[in-house]
Amino acid sequence: MSQLHKPVLLKEVIEALLPAGRSHDGAIFVDGTFGAGGYTRALLDAANCTVFAIDRDPDAIKGAAPLIERYAGRLHVIQGRFGDLARLLAERGVDAVSGITFDFGVSSMQLDQAARGFSFRFSGPLDMRMEQAGPSAADLVNEMAERPLADLIFTFGEERQARRIARAIVAARDLAPIETTDRLAEIVRRAIGGKPNPQAIDPATRTFQALRIAVNDELGEIDRGLAAAEQLLAPGGRLAVVSFHSLEDRRVKQFLRDRAGAAPKGSRHLPVAAQDEAKPVFRLIAAGGITASDEELSENPRSRSARLRIAEKVAA
Repeated sequence: MSQLHKPVLLKEVIEALLPAGRSHDGAIFVDGTFGAGGYTRALLDAANCTVFAIDRDPDAIKGAAPLIERYAGRLHVIQGRFGDLARLLAERGVDAVSGITFDFGVSSMQLDQAARGFSFRFSGPLDMRMEQAGPSAADLVNEMAERPLADLIFTFGEERQARRIARAIVAARDLAPIETTDRLAEIVRRAIGGKPNPQAIDPATRTFQALRIAVNDELGEIDRGLAAAEQLLAPGGRLAVVSFHSLEDRRVKQFLRDRAGAAPKGSRHLPVAAQDEAKPVFRLIAAGGITASDEELSENPRSRSARLRIAEKVAA
């Protein structure tokens, strides 16, 4: 599976975590979003290092068996949330690492499996649960009141037609429960109306994104993961984060700018706030972020929306 799903910006992530001119033998790295293991495998091939890989999806853990055997003693795969990575590694006797990478959002493997219900490209159960446990997307669309559902779609999907969509969902579920991806997608398309444009994104895209983020508490997990990475990285350690949409990237950008002392300051005529006096914890590398090359864009359309942000820990 790891060979079928090449992660985006792979070369750039590995170069960020293994900067030239340093010895990486014996170093410990964390792949916080293991997936099919693309970043993990590249790290283990590039240096005589150890990787602790974390994933909340049981399918990803099951699929890790060949890599665990191939890199015996150097790869440790843990089922759990990356927001808990400091605790998960502390339980294994690790309190500092040389690098951490995150690849946020849904994986290609999850999108490509109709039974997981992440995509409207296939007809499948309206699920979207990364951990395959807890409330599903079907639970949300069938049980939430109209106003909170509209707020969810607007906030997490940045969907301007959220109220119209929520109203249509409530009307449709009064006739029969909404249980499949294709039925929900059609409800959303009809609610928005207008002639489909082949050049534009599908009208259901933002609603599906919103439900997936809510089901998996993805933004809260990002906040916890970034804080845990700050705690776990040793001075000189690198953080490499790949985001795929503005909600993710905005959080990463703001976190790193704050910790690097690069956030906008207040008026020079006002007292300096305590947080402005704090010493920077990170040094930003390629402050504007890194996007995919033309070559990668032609080979992997998924990389079109990807942005990599890199920072180096400079203080304990």
